[in-house]
Parts: sequence; C-alpha cells; structure tokens
Amino acid sequence: MAGLADVRSIKALIVGANRGIGLGFVQKLLQDERVDRLFAAHREPVTTELSELAKQFSDRLNPIAMDVTDEAQIVAGVQQIRESVSQLHLVIYCVGLLHDGELQPEKGLQQIQTDKMLRYFQVNSIGAILLAKHLLPLLKHSEPSILANISAKVGSIGDNQLGGWYGYRASKAALNMLMKTAAIEYSRKSPKTIVVMLHPGTTDTRLSKPFQRNVPPEKLFSVDRTVSQLLSVINSLQPENSGQFFSWDGSPLPW
Repeated sequence: MAGLADVRSIKALIVGANRGIGLGFVQKLLQDERVDRLFAAHREPVTTELSELAKQFSDRLNPIAMDVTDEAQIVAGVQQIRESVSQLHLVIYCVGLLHDGELQPEKGLQQIQTDKMLRYFQVNSIGAILLAKHLLPLLKHSEPSILANISAKVGSIGDNQLGGWYGYRASKAALNMLMKTAAIEYSRKSPKTIVVMLHPGTTDTRLSKPFQRNVPPEKLFSVDRTVSQLLSVINSLQPENSGQFFSWDGSPLPW
C-alpha cells in the first residue's frame, strides 16, 4: 500500500462507509491481512451490509456513527478512535452529495438556491477539512500515512467545458483547494502524511444512478473495480504527490 509498504500493522478509517464506494473500500480492505483495525464512519442508521460485516469481522472492524455536517460528531468519532488506537495510516473520505430528493444538480443560474448550495459545501467540502483538522494527531507519527479524499473531475475548473451543476462543481473545487492547503500545513506538522484528491470515474452507485443514461458501458465502473483502481493509485503514491489531484488511472488532473 501507498508509501505503506513497510507498515506491517495498518490502522485505517473509511468515512462514508455505509454504502457505495465507502462500503466497497471496507469490503476490500478487510481482505488485506495487514489491515488489523478498520474504522467505518457512517451516518445513522447503519446499513445491513455494514452491520453484517461488523459481526463477521468483530475483531477488526469498528463502525462509528458520524454525521460529517456536525463537527461535534466528528470530534466524538475521532475520540472514539483514539480510545482504541494511537495512530492511523490510511484515511479515505468517501462522503459525497450530488442529489437528494428536491436537491438536484442545477442546469442553469435560475435554479441556484442558497440553502441547497450551502448543503453541497457542508457535505462535499467542509466535512472533509474538519476531519483533516481533527485527525492530525492520529496521522502524525513516525510511519507513513495517507489522507485521501474522493473528489470529482467535474470539480476541475480547467476541465470545465459543459457548465451546469453549479453547487456540486463548486463544492468539489472547494474540496480540492481546502485539501491542497491542508497538504501544505501537514507537510510542516505531519511530514510523513500524503494528502491527495482522487477522481473515481463514473461508478455504478446511488449517487450516479440518475445520470448513467449517456455513460458508455465501458466507462461505468462497478464499485469493486473503482475501489481496486483507486487502491492501485493509493499504492503508487510518493511523498512528493501530496497536495495533488489524480484520476482513477493515476493520471494527474488539472485544477
């Protein structure tokens, strides 16, 4: 694993572990014997899939209730982790919001509403940087560590050719800037931590379901394929990659 090749006992945290890509990471990491403790942060209620995994791997998997839009819950969740372990080696932020009931990606300026824009930023941007704030003591140690964030190619300003999706695009661009900035501070305070943003590609999850119609079959990835591809990118990361934005195939993306 990423700069973690020499780490024999890996402690990991997946945020947004209830479903989709987050749950896929939990399933895949449990297959790695070097991951001896895996914390799965999720919003309530816990899904059946995660609950079953927690029973099956009760000695390694610890579900933790955490709503990333509530800093008090982030603090409580991190404290729960600190009561079990003194350090983390891998953290992956998989929380993402694109649509939810009346919240839908805007097609034009007339659809922009303040409360909906704020919700995009709360979930896609602010939750991630609050985690980076509170996880620093757990990531700061003598062994390598990685803080990876699931971003999106549509958050690239340089790549934006189609317009639309104002809130989602802007909140992912904000995520990229926040974590790029955090990478600079981490380089001083926790120099062995690599902070990165990752574009997973279009994955067959609830998030992308309403928008899959025009996606060619070969470009619609299963969760398992997406997770495998992203872990491959994570495995290849070097310290000089901290603060960078990568696609699922390891190619760098423009800001």
